[in-house]
Amino acid sequence: MYGSQTETAIAAMSRLAEVYDGGRTLLAAGDIARSRGLQPPFVAKILTALSQAGLVTGARGPGGGYTLAKPPDQITIRDVYILFERENTDPRCLFGGGVCGSDEPCPLHEKLVRVQTAIDDLISNTTFAVFTGSNSGSGPAPATAPNEDRADARRRSFRATRPSPRAD
Repeated sequence: MYGSQTETAIAAMSRLAEVYDGGRTLLAAGDIARSRGLQPPFVAKILTALSQAGLVTGARGPGGGYTLAKPPDQITIRDVYILFERENTDPRCLFGGGVCGSDEPCPLHEKLVRVQTAIDDLISNTTFAVFTGSNSGSGPAPATAPNEDRADARRRSFRATRPSPRAD
């Protein structure tokens, strides 16, 4: 769905949202990196890009660090996503070599459209308020399976994985 820069940016922004108190609490890039299990130099580079885009503000020196430039409920995941990802304007069908929509739709067309619509809705309508303790209804809560507790749900990855080998 997205690359490592976007993933790291969302991780950093979510950490800043967790501690957001109007901008009084500043976190160093190293602290953000450690809290998310990320490489500090890469987090520092991403925070610089987020600062240049006006999504975070930073202060140098002792006691310095980063905070969100706006309240978490005013920053969507799309705001971060568009900094690091290109919009896919490729008209080719993923199923075959033709142009999507020019002939009969491929067998995957409707499913792919639904997936893309769901992703667009998720990133456009979810704010970083979901990472605060209050979760002011600005986005969906993580889903859990019927017999799954919240701790297990947090451990699941939402990245595509290879299917397990089938035992015949």
